[in-house]
Amino acid sequence: MNKKRLERLLALTMTGAMLVAAAAPAMAEEEYEVLTDADGNVYDLGGMEILIRDWWSPQDGAVSDPTDQYGEDLLDYHDWLEETYNFTLKQVSVEGSDWGSVPEDFLNYVSTDGDDNNYVWVLRTGAEFVSAMNSGLMYDLSTLDCLDFSEPKWVSGVHNLCSKDGAIYACSPLIPEPRGGLYFNKRLLEEAGIDPNLPYELQESGEWTWEKFEELCATITADTDNDGVIDRWALVTDDSETKNEAVFSNNTEYIGLQDGKYVNLTSSDATLEALNWALDMMDKYKFMPEGAEWDYWKTSFPNGEGAFLVGQAYLSANELKDMEDDFGFVCFPKGPNATDYTNCYTDNPYAIPACYDADKAWKIAFAMNLWTDRVPGYEDYNDRLSGYYATFRDAESVDLTIARMCENGMVTYHDMIPGLEFGPQYLWGINLDNPPAQAAETIANEWASYLAAANGEA
Repeated sequence: MNKKRLERLLALTMTGAMLVAAAAPAMAEEEYEVLTDADGNVYDLGGMEILIRDWWSPQDGAVSDPTDQYGEDLLDYHDWLEETYNFTLKQVSVEGSDWGSVPEDFLNYVSTDGDDNNYVWVLRTGAEFVSAMNSGLMYDLSTLDCLDFSEPKWVSGVHNLCSKDGAIYACSPLIPEPRGGLYFNKRLLEEAGIDPNLPYELQESGEWTWEKFEELCATITADTDNDGVIDRWALVTDDSETKNEAVFSNNTEYIGLQDGKYVNLTSSDATLEALNWALDMMDKYKFMPEGAEWDYWKTSFPNGEGAFLVGQAYLSANELKDMEDDFGFVCFPKGPNATDYTNCYTDNPYAIPACYDADKAWKIAFAMNLWTDRVPGYEDYNDRLSGYYATFRDAESVDLTIARMCENGMVTYHDMIPGLEFGPQYLWGINLDNPPAQAAETIANEWASYLAAANGEA
């Protein structure tokens, strides 16, 4: 075993040891910082019950029993917060409200001046969300001095996504969900003479680039029995996912926010470079059975018909859970316009209704902020990681990739423009016969009108 690999394996072993060590309580309650007002009095929320309202939690707000020491300490910390600042908090769903109805439910709630509940609404982005934001239905969080969006906990960037004219209408206080990356089949790499740990080593050294990825694809894609037909393929993947990850990995996007205005970046050099590269990669290295549906990869990759799959982190627990071959997971390789790996966050925005008065909004935000802070003593502990160990096949996928994705990501704005239908108007139609520059020119005038309206210029 070479020295570099030994050091990496030792580092992984140490990571596991650190996770075990983190399961021991690191700080006693008497050591917790107690926040006080300008007069030195402990903040008192007056016994208010605060409800974080989503569409998936139990309606009674029941919390599962903890399964480890961290879970025990989290519950103890929440109990301490409630007692110290005189409030209760639960995360609940409401009967009759679901993913589809939540935008209308929120609109109806705020437009009828709410009720006696103290809600933080968990919403979803899209045209309805933007309409609610532009209509003043969400409280401006930038006016609440209990929230400091320069703190690392807001790394998801949802508050930037939901900002306009200096106001912040929503945020996400949670560790962001890791999203798009690259799965690889370890058996197929080995059959092509490639060390299956190589993608991890390239990622850790900073050398995991488009160029290196293409080198691997060129090695893997081959006619192994010399009958003139390629029988080992590098890629089985979804075209749209591949285009998107190429764009994001080249430090660009389709719609950006510059100087407070939405801008069309589909014709930028970096975006065109990314899309042209993605099309070329799929043309050279992608296996696509004749007559297959767009989602053929859901069976083709698990069946070992291609070495790489561009996909979201959640696939490991769904489409790939019964895959016979072992697989790994790395960040999508970085393009020439990027200095680091990234993934595009799409976390749900948390909003406070604008119909609440300033005192009520401040108290709700104060409690939500503390409730979602890291437990004292666990500041470096990522509680998102534990669930991924059970769904991925190796520790590297989690320790080296998922952990990185939780800290290094971006947001993008194409879902924030009313009227702009990203897929059918633009992305789905990009191919070798309708190349990126042509597709960008086709939608330029139509999208200009949508952007002007979103920017308040129409």
